Amino acid sequence: MLLQIDNLTKSYAGPEGPTEVLRGVSLSLDAGETLALTGESGSGKSTLLHLVGGLDTADGGSIRLDGQEVTRLDDTGRAALRRGTVGVVFQQFNLIPSLSVAANISFQARLAGRFDQARADRLAEALGLTGQLAKYPEQLSGGQQQRVAIARTLAARPRLVLADEPTGNLDEATAAVVIEEMLALVHETGAALMMVTHSPALAARAGRRLHLRQGRLE
Repeated sequence: MLLQIDNLTKSYAGPEGPTEVLRGVSLSLDAGETLALTGESGSGKSTLLHLVGGLDTADGGSIRLDGQEVTRLDDTGRAALRRGTVGVVFQQFNLIPSLSVAANISFQARLAGRFDQARADRLAEALGLTGQLAKYPEQLSGGQQQRVAIARTLAARPRLVLADEPTGNLDEATAAVVIEEMLALVHETGAALMMVTHSPALAARAGRRLHLRQGRLE
């Protein structure tokens, strides 16, 4: 089992006291498995992805990923987890503005020691980025930046891909290419994919679907 989450809880401070975002979430994910998380805005989907990816810390519960207890890692350990094990596709893209598109695509793979130029080239071609490689993020549209962020994650061949609305800024045809590339990574490398989506069509492509409602899985 690649990922095991047990009784995960998370609250955030608010003007009227703590707001519970996750209320005892438990799930498991095997290597090679794909999971779609659906739910209304504010149901805790993005928070769950951030906790699994070591981008935030839980109040309680356990996250065990590829043999590591994520909830016990310090900042350095969580950063190492994101370099070597987890790839996160953010809604905000988080591209490095001082790097070209080509350098952004290769960045995480180089950090992980898994850079493959042929793979980077294939991803750039598949995602329609071949003509944009010398440009910088500020010169791209939102949809193009999203495709660069996806290529960067997939180029590093992570053990687990966490994708937060990965096709939210893309047209239908490009969205279809993106999900095919993600599913191909799972098939080729035995990685797992957990994605948050509001798209019924995208959720239907996953092997399993779970619904979050008010911080609880259904």
